[in-house]
Amino acid sequence: MDDITLSETGLPPAHAGRILLIACGALAHEILALKAANGWAHMDLQCLPAKLHLWPEKIIPAVEEAVVAARGDYETVFVVYADCGTGGLLQAACDRLGVEMVEGPHCYAFFEGNAAFAAKAEEEFTAFYLTDFLVRQFDAFVWKPMGLDRHPELRDMYFGNYTKLVYQAQKDDPALDAKAEDCARRLGLAYERRFTGYGDLAVTLARVAG
Repeated sequence: MDDITLSETGLPPAHAGRILLIACGALAHEILALKAANGWAHMDLQCLPAKLHLWPEKIIPAVEEAVVAARGDYETVFVVYADCGTGGLLQAACDRLGVEMVEGPHCYAFFEGNAAFAAKAEEEFTAFYLTDFLVRQFDAFVWKPMGLDRHPELRDMYFGNYTKLVYQAQKDDPALDAKAEDCARRLGLAYERRFTGYGDLAVTLARVAG
């Protein structure tokens, strides 16, 4: 399972288990690692394309369609998305559908821990965050969509008010660390690596697993 597939098409469910997790493709590696580490064979995983984050309004109908399609096949369906720029509309859709979702504004918050992230909000409002997935897919999700590959002079317009790049590492990987530091250099930002592990994602999925 490669990041390009997870970005473009996602991951289909295996139709095994009694709990279905409908998640963003950017979280696939982390969820599968948690499933394997905890022996959660009763949990199935379906991932929607990670590229939906480039158009948050598309997340809601995609999640709705996936939840409706899964009805009758699983005892429980759980949505592994935070708000992700939908302005509360994803939570409203999940409420209408009668399914739960991850708490928090975005994955940066739940990887850090929602409470810890909120506590840093006032002092880190000039920080730009990357996760393992976004470090690997920096060009596809940041550099190219912002046009910086064609117009690098736009960098100061986009990032002039940021002061540092915070790499929230889910695992220890020197190669990813080096790449994240290079991302900071390309954006002209100071660099900070912060090991978060899986944060509240692990806590939430353990609760859902029962």
